[in-house]
Parts: sequence; C-alpha cells; structure tokens
Amino acid sequence: MSRSRTERTDADSTSVLSALGNKYSAEILCAAGTPKSAQSLSEAIEIPIATCYRRIEELVDAGLLTCEGRQLSEEGRRTNIYRRTLDEIEIDFSDDAPEFSRKRRTEAKNRLQDQLEN
Repeated sequence: MSRSRTERTDADSTSVLSALGNKYSAEILCAAGTPKSAQSLSEAIEIPIATCYRRIEELVDAGLLTCEGRQLSEEGRRTNIYRRTLDEIEIDFSDDAPEFSRKRRTEAKNRLQDQLEN
C-alpha cells in the first residue's frame, strides 16, 4: 500500500531537516557545486573521511546530493562522484509542518559550470 502525499511529504521534510541539521552537511553541499569524490570533499572542508561518507549518505537519502557517476582516483580505484541537486532551499515553519521551496539545479547549469571549472 502506498503512502499518501502528506505522509510522503512529512517523511521528506524530516529527512531534509535531519540531513541539514548535521554538522558539515551545509559545507558539503556548498563544496559539491561541481562533481567531487568523497575524498575531495573531505579534503576541501577538512573533515574525517568517515564523517564525510556518513553525511554524503544522509544528503543523498534526503535528495540534496546525487551520485553523478564514477571515475578513477589517483590510486586507480573507482570512486563515486557527487554533486548537489539544488542551489537554494527555503524552509517555512509557519504551518503545522515545514514547507520547502527548492531551486533545483538544471542540467544546463551543471554543464556550464563544468566547462567554466575546466
């Protein structure tokens, strides 16, 4: 049996708020404007790699970060590459449950930013 839209929204709100409330989540999202590996994110914001992987998993589960693919690391291992899925999020707490307004990243913006970075 599928959940109603309200139940799904409440679950989504809870996972987003939980993910954003964790230490380093905002920093990871800021750093993930261009595709980066967990190792690169860990080094960029100077956090332990295990913590970075936990935050990445939470952000992916909340739909705020996505795995864009895999690439070879300098050591020759296949690593996942992550990018944030939005540029802005607004949270309204004035009703019974939080309401979100999200500004999703477009594929065109991703491609343009990739070209500017290279």
